[in-house]
Amino acid sequence: MTEVFDRLDLRVSGVTRAFVKALCVLLALVALHGCSSVPATGSASGDLVTDSDESPARKRAKIRLELATGYYNNGQTTVALDELKQSINADGSLFEAHNLRGLIYMRLNDFPLAEESFRRALQLNPQAASVQHNYGWLLCQNGRMQDSYAQFQGAIANPNYADKSKSWMAMGVCQVKAGARNEAIQSLTRANELDPANPVAGYNLALLLMQRGDLQKAQFHIRRINNSDYANAESLWLGIKIEQLMGNKDAVTQLGAQLRKRFGQSKEAGLLERGAFDE
Repeated sequence: MTEVFDRLDLRVSGVTRAFVKALCVLLALVALHGCSSVPATGSASGDLVTDSDESPARKRAKIRLELATGYYNNGQTTVALDELKQSINADGSLFEAHNLRGLIYMRLNDFPLAEESFRRALQLNPQAASVQHNYGWLLCQNGRMQDSYAQFQGAIANPNYADKSKSWMAMGVCQVKAGARNEAIQSLTRANELDPANPVAGYNLALLLMQRGDLQKAQFHIRRINNSDYANAESLWLGIKIEQLMGNKDAVTQLGAQLRKRFGQSKEAGLLERGAFDE
């Protein structure tokens, strides 16, 4: 897990390129969640629908969907799309297939087809929180912020949705992009409360709190990351900057020693050597 965190540029400043990368990871996870099949509630006779009630076409569609999901999560996008086409051709009523189709076309930067896919998935299952999350992220990327918030909030309101923290985090990302930093702090705080171990939410919450001047809260969140296996050059440097602003010289020295020892070739180590705390 540390290697994954180290590869991500997690800063929220500038054009939030870091958040875009981080959310791509989250979307892949949501794809897995969204592709679990939802059992039907009953048949025409009133009995619970079981595997024997499913048509051969629907069974083929589910098998192809499982294959497509595996290929998608292995980065084999074109192969995943081919399997998914066969799934939809066999039975187009699986909302999970249209959700995955939307994710594939997002990856391919074909946003009109991605939106068409998510809208179709929600027609088939209006309560599909994973689809609402993904559609919300698509809308955010296209600058339709208020519409994206509505989708995230719809997902979060679903009592059966297990990934609320990811949707709170995604909404916080979009609020930062929209310049609504106070609202972003509220969303990222909620994400962090639901999943305190998430280093992406914790890091960026600490950064926003520092920028707002709320140093004690920023210190709390960044220390939690730097005292865990998720510490990296960026988190240590942010910790140093916060401790510097608070006048905690011993903490600055301790964190600086860690940064030099563990990430001595990093850009952050170079900033430390120059004393460039404002960069």
